[in-house]
Amino acid sequence: MSIIRKRSAAHKAYLPGNVRDNQYILAEFTLTDELFQQFSGKYSDLKPQPYYDFYQQLSALFFELTEEIELENCQFIANDKLARVRYSQEMHQWQTNQQILFYYNPESHHLKKSFFDGSKRAKKVCLLFLATGNEIRVNAANFHSKISQVVEKFCEKIKLDKSDVRLRDHQHLTYDLFAKNKGCTITQAHKLREINKRYASQKVTVPSYHSAMNYAVVTLNISNELLQQVEIDSNSKDPYNPLYMYLTDVFTMAAKRYNLNNGALIANGLVPIVRYSIHEIVSRVGELQMLGYNPEQSPCGIVSKWNAAELTDNVQLVFVATPENNSSHGFGRFLNQIEQAIQLMAVELEIDPTKEEMMVRFHQHLAYNF
Repeated sequence: MSIIRKRSAAHKAYLPGNVRDNQYILAEFTLTDELFQQFSGKYSDLKPQPYYDFYQQLSALFFELTEEIELENCQFIANDKLARVRYSQEMHQWQTNQQILFYYNPESHHLKKSFFDGSKRAKKVCLLFLATGNEIRVNAANFHSKISQVVEKFCEKIKLDKSDVRLRDHQHLTYDLFAKNKGCTITQAHKLREINKRYASQKVTVPSYHSAMNYAVVTLNISNELLQQVEIDSNSKDPYNPLYMYLTDVFTMAAKRYNLNNGALIANGLVPIVRYSIHEIVSRVGELQMLGYNPEQSPCGIVSKWNAAELTDNVQLVFVATPENNSSHGFGRFLNQIEQAIQLMAVELEIDPTKEEMMVRFHQHLAYNF
């Protein structure tokens, strides 16, 4: 192998053949008084659900436009809940006080549905587009382009300024770090280029002023074997403090060993939500653990958040990329560093790779005002 090919290979991540692709796009806009006035005939305080007809008309228009462009998996959301999307062999939706989770298989599931409470005025409307098919990453640019067309037509129909719409493109690659130990011998090579560069190669451009986040979340399950490695005093007010301190020490050691300086360990039962932020943010918002990062600034270091009084089912390990992690090839080398760090953790924690899973989800997000 030539030196050039060796260097190129170092910037590729070789993922298991059963890696799952996912993509969903959100178009969000605020519900203003001006917008309500346009549909004043659809609103009445005398009705038990005064906003029902208003939401119904907006959603009907939305579904009509998606039908024209042959988009089969679209949701209209007007309940101010955070939309999250995950893979599942069975399609269903699950709502909490703050979240609405969509579980589906992109190869076989199609759904168009509205989620709103006709008795309440939402702060914003979220149009959710779920990618379908079996070549999601290959077709990502085309999917983004189709959504842009729908959003533009929708804005024209309801006389909404396009710049008031925030478009968020979310893409994931999900796989078990130990897939090879369980018999998956096929691999796929990924350079993991930035979204805007991948799109540009397919003649799809995004505004130069946009924010982008690239990060990985690794799920470490709390097993009986792991619990046996530390002394837990069930009579203590904080019985699981030794466990979380131990995991934090191992996580910090492994991250630093492979020069990963932007990370977080979340063991408080909250859902980690990573967002672009000019200033670093680590805060709890109900069910959510908000982690705000500015990738352009110097690394924020390792953050640990846990609840020593409760045992969580799993621990979420977050690694956030900085410009230094993005080579001219992409984020492949960054993901390799993460894998090496997690492999080291697995050895330290005596995790059996033939029996246990460590799910890695590599996120690439891009957002801009339409």
